[in-house]
Amino acid sequence: MPTFALFTLNYNYMLLLGIDVGTSSIKVSVVDVDTQQAIASVQYPETEENKVITPFPGWAEQAPDLWWQQVQSAIKKLITTYSFNPLNIAAIGIAYQMHGLVVVDENHNPLRNSIIWCDSRAVNHGEKAFNTIGSDYSLNHLLNSPGNFTASKWAWVKENDPESYNKASKIMLPGDYIALRLTGTSTTSIPALSEGIFWDFKNNRISDKVLEYFGFDASILPDIHPLFGEHGTLKKDIAQKLGLKPGIPVSYKSGDQPNNALSLNVLEPGEVAATAGTSGVIYAVSDQLVYDSQSRINTFAHVNYTPQNPRTGVLLCINGTGILNNWVRQNMGIELNYEDMDTLSKQITPGSEGLKILPFGNGAERFLSNKIIGAHFTHLDFNLHNRNHVFRAVQEGIAYSFRYGLDIIRSNGIYPSVIRAGKANMFQSDVFTQIFANATGVPVELYYNDGSVGAALGAGIGAGIYASPKEAFSNFTLQQVIEPTYTHPYKELYQEWLELLNQQLNQSFIQS
Repeated sequence: MPTFALFTLNYNYMLLLGIDVGTSSIKVSVVDVDTQQAIASVQYPETEENKVITPFPGWAEQAPDLWWQQVQSAIKKLITTYSFNPLNIAAIGIAYQMHGLVVVDENHNPLRNSIIWCDSRAVNHGEKAFNTIGSDYSLNHLLNSPGNFTASKWAWVKENDPESYNKASKIMLPGDYIALRLTGTSTTSIPALSEGIFWDFKNNRISDKVLEYFGFDASILPDIHPLFGEHGTLKKDIAQKLGLKPGIPVSYKSGDQPNNALSLNVLEPGEVAATAGTSGVIYAVSDQLVYDSQSRINTFAHVNYTPQNPRTGVLLCINGTGILNNWVRQNMGIELNYEDMDTLSKQITPGSEGLKILPFGNGAERFLSNKIIGAHFTHLDFNLHNRNHVFRAVQEGIAYSFRYGLDIIRSNGIYPSVIRAGKANMFQSDVFTQIFANATGVPVELYYNDGSVGAALGAGIGAGIYASPKEAFSNFTLQQVIEPTYTHPYKELYQEWLELLNQQLNQSFIQS
């Protein structure tokens, strides 16, 4: 293990390590237990974004071992900042892209690429399961249709990749795989099982009906541990390789959206979080077993869920948000950064002089009833519009999508008075954040915490270093509030965009 002569080994100076396994990159942060602030953060890869493998239309895969290699590279790079003593790290937390399927053999080796969250191939498997199991059971017990989630993805593998299916020892989510590589232990939790549509909320156990319908054996699932609790300890060989102390517990694992809510201290009924990374999400906490009759929004166990004190997360996901912004930059402004694009979009008046964009080019959209309508640029005038108009129209189209989704959440009895977001990804843009507030009519509170910091604080809660989430967020401070303004015609502009969306929905098809 490397030595760190710059440091005094003061073990009362306790640190937490957070790992965020995203679609585009890995981010790791070290957080001071006392201040609850990040001492150092690293993103890997630093400039390029990870590619999504798309061998066929509607498919989306990534290699689990790529995540693992990048997690190791990110931790090593973090340590070389020499801004902290790695031997003082007391616990590790992991956040990860939700709903992905990782399949490993008995030696913990991946048998195939992970089928990730935005892959659409299993939609029909989920639809058939919903119709056969029945809407009443699915919605009342699972709170969702099996849809395009992990259970349906595993059913697709069973039918189409029997070699991997028959060799499999365990299936797991992306964060479970990283924890497995760190600790040698495979575990899951109630929130993770609910995320895969394996959990029966009414009977508080793995759903017999889901297993029976798909023909799965329960032994394929890892052992259930509390989400805030030990999920194994850091193996000696891995600790030596990374420059960490062996035996550190992995004491928290959560999907990225529940973790984002945790990082924003969104834990109690009525509190709402949002994010706009590769995908866009509104995430509202409830104390009810809420479900949408059309499964356009989804309900999972929140990080602090217990059967005795239920806290559910009502999630609205838009697949095509930041990925559209990145696509536009790659194809229309490769020499620009996002701040440059933001500056140029400010030169364009609200409404982008008639140019409208539907940002739905990233697979089947659950909140559009699993329809695939693609991205659309409409009313493009070669004599009027330039790329600056496109930059603004992208931000408007994404904000309108959030408004559309928020209206679905409102129709299910949840009416947020404020939405919290981390000042990251598209919420770093003043233009986008103001359009978002104007389009939704809801103020936005911005904070500096991010997913890796949330994962670190979650590790502190799970290891018992913090007595409660309230203690873990005792230094949580609001940075900025963006209020809706009514000097711009976004009410009318949204209605024009909505009419365009409805036209496309009437012409679209469900993924087959």
